[in-house]
Amino acid sequence: MFKSLLVGGLLPTVFAAPAPQMNYAENSGPVAGVNAPIPTVTAASGSLYGPESLLGEVAQPSPVSGDDSIAVSNYPLVNGQEADQDLGLYLDFNSVEKPQPIRGEAGQTDPGPRTYAYEKLNPDLFAPPGTDNGDTPQLQWPLGLSHNRLGSGKQAGWARQQNTDQLPVATAFAGVDMTLAPHAYRELHWHSANEWALVLKGSVRLAAMNENGESFIDDIGTGDVWFFPAGVPHSIQALDEGSEFLLIFDDGAFSEDGTSLISELFERNPKEVLSKNLQTPVSAFDNLPADQLYIFNGTPAPANVSAQNQTGPAGILPYAGSYTYHWSQQQPYTTPGGSVKILDSTTFPLATMFAVALVTVQPGAMRELHWHLNSDEWNYFLQGSARMTVFAAPSSSRTFDYTAGDIGYIPATDAHYIENTGTEDVVFLEVLKQPKFTDISVAQWLALTPKQVVQDTLHLPDETLAGLPKEKTYLKTGNRNMTALAVNPKGSGAYASD
Repeated sequence: MFKSLLVGGLLPTVFAAPAPQMNYAENSGPVAGVNAPIPTVTAASGSLYGPESLLGEVAQPSPVSGDDSIAVSNYPLVNGQEADQDLGLYLDFNSVEKPQPIRGEAGQTDPGPRTYAYEKLNPDLFAPPGTDNGDTPQLQWPLGLSHNRLGSGKQAGWARQQNTDQLPVATAFAGVDMTLAPHAYRELHWHSANEWALVLKGSVRLAAMNENGESFIDDIGTGDVWFFPAGVPHSIQALDEGSEFLLIFDDGAFSEDGTSLISELFERNPKEVLSKNLQTPVSAFDNLPADQLYIFNGTPAPANVSAQNQTGPAGILPYAGSYTYHWSQQQPYTTPGGSVKILDSTTFPLATMFAVALVTVQPGAMRELHWHLNSDEWNYFLQGSARMTVFAAPSSSRTFDYTAGDIGYIPATDAHYIENTGTEDVVFLEVLKQPKFTDISVAQWLALTPKQVVQDTLHLPDETLAGLPKEKTYLKTGNRNMTALAVNPKGSGAYASD
């Protein structure tokens, strides 16, 4: 039957070379990402399923030439892209319309389907350095891809989070970015995990009580920090300018949606019990919220914080156990390449297992190659563009790119650096779950190891060994021209100041 139809010329349209059906490039449609034409067909045509005659060896072979090719012609390369792939130069794909995954002699063109913005943001994933190797877990999450939960009041605020649902490797930490409109509340609540927070913008008033009945209230602003141990009930109210703050929890599985709320506590207990517990008539609960409040608008707080202070027989929280630290008033440690501020139990005793550095890295410079002994590291990028290569024993490494709003994660003992790849300062948080902020500096380790051992192992020249620092430097200066080594691969272009 099939053969007779073919001989009779009844199947010419079935086996003619088809028009390309996979001719995709970048999504160039509207915000929704799709710009499909509006169908004009008014009646059904064609078939939902093809005939059996298209199976395997029965069908006439498909064309193997003359169809679409993967080859892309007339594609420009960016500075440094033709350099040896092991140099691992940073490739700025923003200077071309359609980046190509080529590094040195490795790679090939990519005709699509693609969304070019992803590759421009992540050049080291799209065209990785030749030194990347093996299988390394995903160590980057942009909060811009997190679901944003909006508050219950009119434009009261919002919150978005990262936990192991978004970044499975991040078992030690979860993060929440939250905004409160002026005078809005994060309602009275408590958590199953410890909470460390940095105010990013604006100011808030905090109120809390511990298990001893000691009360606490304080106003903090941009750059200041708070810490609430698990189970301690507290409230947060934005002051006149509103506030955005970053919350960090010491449990990677923690979800902001699982917070214990006072509104839910009252809704989920019998009113008879509530009446007895507060020694008040049942009618007192007639106007309880019908649902959790979460983030909602409130009455402006009085300017004088002491006017809201409520103190019981136990008094106020002892000074040494304060829930806040006015970190904005600490002067940073400045060093060639940028600055560092450290906050741990040395100066913030209550936060016993949060050790945090606020690091500023100037263009071309880098947070030196290092690792942490006992804790995973959680990063949050506040400003700028950077990249990081993470080395995991015995032979794996991968390079990731980060911009403002991204979260990075590095398992304990994995070596890494953070290099500024942009034209403005990179500012990021480096968070550890340990009492003191510590790390192992690769350069310092080599400087304090017998020279013979280092030389026999790595074959480094004498002048290199002589220049190794015996004190930790944290930051290393570098050339703002990220592709300087493409011109002179054996020169000093990587570490020259300009």
